Amino acid sequence: MHRRKNRFARHVAAVFVALATAATSGAAEEPVSILVLKEHGAGNPALAQPYLDKFVALAATENGWPAAQGRYFTSRDGAFEFIRSKKPHYAILSLGAFLALKAEHKLDVVGDVSVELVGGGQYFIVSKTAKSLADCRGKPLASDHVEGDERFIEGVVAKGSFKLADFTLTPTRRPLQTITKVLKGEATCALIDDAQMEDLEHIQGGAEVHAVWKSRELPAMVVVAFPRATAQERANFQKNLPKLCDGSEKSACGEVGIVELSAASDADFAELIADYSR
Repeated sequence: MHRRKNRFARHVAAVFVALATAATSGAAEEPVSILVLKEHGAGNPALAQPYLDKFVALAATENGWPAAQGRYFTSRDGAFEFIRSKKPHYAILSLGAFLALKAEHKLDVVGDVSVELVGGGQYFIVSKTAKSLADCRGKPLASDHVEGDERFIEGVVAKGSFKLADFTLTPTRRPLQTITKVLKGEATCALIDDAQMEDLEHIQGGAEVHAVWKSRELPAMVVVAFPRATAQERANFQKNLPKLCDGSEKSACGEVGIVELSAASDADFAELIADYSR
């Protein structure tokens, strides 16, 4: 688990740098602020922030920005305060956070990040004893994903397959804690994401746990622009995204878990936005 935390911190830092570098020099006449919000991740701000600080300074020099700053968060509360005080230009957000914040903060999708090891790309209900999703209904369901945004879980993740009220919820605070609940028999089933599913292969007893349900594949993180980013700056930023992990940079991206950076728009997320809004 510790090795994956380190890889995650390096990954977030690399994505942050790539996105910051995407803006053309001279595009910003004011400090550029970017936030990273990865909910339910194994990483933590103390681990990731030093990477971000170092690379934000480098990105500012390379792009001719008068100043730049970035912050990494694992919860929306801290991100809200950063948005209020720093009025960022861009953000890299977990899908659930993007859907929850989009309308209030007038976010526009500018890019998609294909990643590994981050989590949130697919969700599973797993168990040691249940044979099907029906067997989990009415039973204890452990998860670190069920508190704070019921609409995201039911509308986007489950997409009508289940309601949280179908289970006796056992909320947890940490990804490993969720898995442990099932391994110890303290919960019949658990709702986990793809990163936690991968961790099962490396945990004693994990082979006894199997999936009884899985979601569609989802974008784990989304690159967005705030209204503060001008149309010209945003267009240049978006145009350069696909180039950042091509050619000589491809191997470096791969080492930190970045598969691809690509331009995207709200239209690419229209189905998910609609599912969340229902």
